[in-house]
Amino acid sequence: MWRYRETIPIHREASILSMNEGFTPLEEITFDGLRAFVKLDYLFPTGSYKDRGATVLMSKMKEWGVQEVVEDSSGNAGCAVAAYCAKAGIGCEIFVPQTTSSEKTVQIRAYGATLRKVRGSRERTAEAAWKAASRIPYASHCWNPFFLHGTKTFAFEVWEQMDWKAPDVLVLPVGHGTLFLGVSIGFEELREAGMIKRIPRLVGVQSASCAPLYRAFKKGWTEPRFVEKKETLAEGIAIAEPVRGRQILEAVRRTNGEILVVTEVEIRTALKEMGRKGHFIEPTAAATIAGLKKYLRKRRKGETVVSTLTGTGLKSIGKML
Repeated sequence: MWRYRETIPIHREASILSMNEGFTPLEEITFDGLRAFVKLDYLFPTGSYKDRGATVLMSKMKEWGVQEVVEDSSGNAGCAVAAYCAKAGIGCEIFVPQTTSSEKTVQIRAYGATLRKVRGSRERTAEAAWKAASRIPYASHCWNPFFLHGTKTFAFEVWEQMDWKAPDVLVLPVGHGTLFLGVSIGFEELREAGMIKRIPRLVGVQSASCAPLYRAFKKGWTEPRFVEKKETLAEGIAIAEPVRGRQILEAVRRTNGEILVVTEVEIRTALKEMGRKGHFIEPTAAATIAGLKKYLRKRRKGETVVSTLTGTGLKSIGKML
């Protein structure tokens, strides 16, 4: 990932924390004869694409001389931040909802982080982290812009792997939008540099059980409004109040994109189908694939479509059982 060093806002080489993350394979895949490409981002060191953001964010924290951080997460971002904190020797507290998969909480603890489980919603977890951030720097994957300068490398990799061309459409998960917005930034930087002529259409995928962005998009709102979250397999994108909701909706409309929703049945079906294709992914990643399948059935003729497998199934074995 650090092959794109000159685009990443870290000033000192000695500050860079890397575990050789990135440049994941781009694999061709078909559903009922319909072709697309998927990035295998579950192959990152901690098992999810969140390492893209964590390597940059924690490198910046190291550059600033930070000794301890706090972060809140539904799981994967907490794992990533904890891992890079361990590599840097930076202490960290990770706040997660009480319902977070045990596999993810075990992983967070394995890196030596202090785990704080919070009863109640994902939003309650964020509130608890905010309080802790009054005394400890906040390494938030949602709020801190340096995280997005890591996830934007997804765009650079796709462009390079497709022979220096941009795809027509990207189908991506969207909860807080850390990958979605990073990809938007990445392709915008490529366009500004004259490397591509236009930014791909951005298509977001949400679970029907928690879809504030889908609702706002359909109603033409400029920002999402709070929704009651129902139980969903896709815990990683079940965000009732996305903090960058306005920016996400702007990115969708600016690229003439859209937001799709998928049901729990569609998520389970996609999860099993990807297993039969040799990919053991977590349910949140399967939600994206369910959305990809939905988009492919109505895509425009000749479009090149790229999506992603965001997290390994080893993170959610209990839930899948």
